[in-house]
Amino acid sequence: MSEPFTRPRRRARPRRSPARRALKPALLLVAAAVLFAAGIAFGQAANDDPAPGTTQTLVRTLAPGTVAPVPETVTVTVTAP
Repeated sequence: MSEPFTRPRRRARPRRSPARRALKPALLLVAAAVLFAAGIAFGQAANDDPAPGTTQTLVRTLAPGTVAPVPETVTVTVTAP
């Protein structure tokens, strides 16, 4: 005769401490805050470009060069045929 089917008993899981239970929501909150800050930074960077069609002025100060003076000047005149 066959025995009736019985399910094997599951072992009871040990209870987690309150600090351990709060770890996952805290990590999710930190990850959400980091993603939010990255989104704000990306939005600000995308908005920093100059508007199209506007004039952009760059001011640069050039130092004098150290080119030696030319010893003689030559003038060439060409006449058209």
